[in-house]
Amino acid sequence: MAALFRNVGRNFHSSSLRMNTVLHPPNPKEYEGAVKTWRNLTFFVACPAIVLCMVNAYLGEKEHMEHFHRDEFVPYDHLRIRKKRFPWGDGNRSLFHNPKVNPLPDGYEDI
Repeated sequence: MAALFRNVGRNFHSSSLRMNTVLHPPNPKEYEGAVKTWRNLTFFVACPAIVLCMVNAYLGEKEHMEHFHRDEFVPYDHLRIRKKRFPWGDGNRSLFHNPKVNPLPDGYEDI
């Protein structure tokens, strides 16, 4: 076990010495080239990819909402138990309450 720790320590020490000799300040021209490359990648690859993902998500959600139907309310005893009022609004609706899909303890709200 001691030999294992000794080898790990020896390897760590030698690798840290190698890192100190390899690292050097960047060349300003290389730095400017890297900045230009990453700027171009950001504006011409990443931003269009994000826009395409947003359009894809929007179209998928739009298609889903076209055939969405709300399930019939079933008043189970173990669900929607309110021991205390919520500290916001009327105290009966959750913080992110959506009247289309979230029922109150006595049923869905009429929309």
